[in-house]
Formats: sequence, C-alpha cells, structure tokens
Amino acid sequence: MITLYGIPNCGTVKKARAWLDAQGVAYRFHDFKKLGVPAADLTRWAAAVGWERLLNRQGTTWRRLDAAEQARAGTQEGALALMQAQPSVIKRPVVDWGQGRITFGFDETMFTDGLQSS
Repeated sequence: MITLYGIPNCGTVKKARAWLDAQGVAYRFHDFKKLGVPAADLTRWAAAVGWERLLNRQGTTWRRLDAAEQARAGTQEGALALMQAQPSVIKRPVVDWGQGRITFGFDETMFTDGLQSS
C-alpha cells in the first residue's frame, strides 16, 4: 500500500492527493498534524535523500523560526529534532511507494514512475 505523508492543507499535498485520486490509486494518508512524524521513518527518509533535502527552508514555518532555531537545524541531529517537533518544515509530500522507494514533493512524472515501480 502506498503511503502519502503530509499536512492536509498544504497545496502540494492537495495536488498529489488529487492526482492519485484521479488515477484511481489507493493510498493511505498519514497526517503529520494528527499522527505526528514516525521517528524511524524520518531517520530512514533522511538516510535516503540526505537531511538537507528533506528540510524545507522555503516554507513559512522555517521563515518564522528565530535565528537560533534555524542554526540548531544546521546539523542532522538538530534538523531531525526540528522536523520531529515541527513537521511543517519537512518537504512534502513524502510518498512511500513500497519496496523501499521514497519520493519527496510532487511532480507528475515522478509519481507516474513511482506507480510503475510499485
């Protein structure tokens, strides 16, 4: 089963969910706000793509952090702690396609490839 992780009101998550729905793809939605961020999964995602790519420095949550909080996220340990505490700083959506394949963000080509690999 495909699992899509994110926040329901995120525009990119909405696009990804709409695309999956339009393709008739069954998936499970894991809401970071209601269910939190699974620590083991966060560590696995960071290992897969690097914590730097997983940390969303473009969003409003990041911009609202004070300089000290942003500085603490300058290491993997600090960044993972921040992502655990404030899931809105994780690049979204995170999609677990199964068989160890993980993607971040939304792009139709990437999602089509994800489905073909599932």
